[in-house]
This record gives sequence, structure tokens and C-alpha cells, in this order.
Amino acid sequence: MISDRTIRVGAVVDDTVAEGPGRRFAVWVQGCSIRCPGCFNPHLWGAKGGTGIGAAELAERALAVPGIDGVTLLGGEPFEQARPLADFASRLAAQGLSVMTFSGFTYRELNGAGAPDGAAELLSATDLLVSGPYLSGQPDLRRPWVGSTNQEFHFLTDRLRHVEAGLADLPDRIEVRVTASGEVTVNGWADLDQLDTLLADDFRRRNRPA
Repeated sequence: MISDRTIRVGAVVDDTVAEGPGRRFAVWVQGCSIRCPGCFNPHLWGAKGGTGIGAAELAERALAVPGIDGVTLLGGEPFEQARPLADFASRLAAQGLSVMTFSGFTYRELNGAGAPDGAAELLSATDLLVSGPYLSGQPDLRRPWVGSTNQEFHFLTDRLRHVEAGLADLPDRIEVRVTASGEVTVNGWADLDQLDTLLADDFRRRNRPA
């Protein structure tokens, strides 16, 4: 049974430097009704997929990772699971970790009368919000972590405000992990041409004759 404290999780990376400032515990939630054309994660659109994990259990997992600076919430659409994610984020913030949240909703929509249920709670638990839908025709080649120029950074607390002035100097990163069985997972941001080149090179290296 799914409770109001259960998060539908599509994927977790316990320790990444590609999803926000510093080392971060990244959670991709399952389910998104916005469904931006060209989305990097269309496999996370369906609300019935993923794994249900309690907010407290997920927080314990994050707190067990040594040396991380914060958590990042991505998707899917985090604000469509705002209440359990606010519970999760608040537990991490109470231990001194920063919280960064991505959303396809605009900041105005998240603060308006038609905002998703629990939006105010998740906003109050978030230090840095990146808002706005991905627009494939407006690629952002200057700022890290975002895909299009319409997307906005909102520093809701002072915890990550030191990042604001130097945003344009921070690099985009992409991480590729290959399991012993050959399964490849990718996180971070790259355009499709860069990603195709990267994965083709990786495939050639792993299949080069000895």
C-alpha cells in the first residue's frame, strides 16, 4: 500500500558530482504529467513504475553515505510527490545537508492557487530550486545542470547562495557507470550528440580485441 510518506522512486545515485554543487545523493522520482518534448528521462513519466520507498528509510540511506554535501531531487516531477519528498528533505536538512530540487513547473505555478498538493512544504525544505519546463529549442550552453535557457535558479535560503555568483563558471558533468554485467547507466547533463559520441566511444573501448 502506498502511503502519504512513500516516495515512488525511479532511480537513486548515492554519490554524484553531476547533479548539483558538491557531492550529492540524487533521487529521481517516478511519474511526471508535464512530459516535456525531448525530455532526457521519458522512462520516468509513468506514475505506475518505480519502487515505493518510505521517506524515513530513504533518508537513512542518504545519511549513511559518508562525505556528501546534500541531496538533489529530480525526475520525473518531484512536486507531484511534494509531501513525502518534503518529509525526506526536511530530515536531511536537519542534519546540515543542502537540498536542491528540480521542477518542470514554473516558480509562479508552484506558488499559485493551483500549485500541486504539498508544494509549499517542499519549497520550504528546498535550498535551491531549478524551475521551468525543458524547452529543446532553447538549449542552455552556459549554466550547469539545466537544459534550456528558460529554466530559473531560485536560491530560497542562504545555504547554497555562495554558488550563485559563479554559476557560469561551473562545468556540466556527465557520469557513466558500467556494471560487471555490462549494464550502462548515465547521469548528468549532455546534449544528444555529445551523449551519442560518449557512449559510442565507451562501446568501442569495451569491445576492442585484446
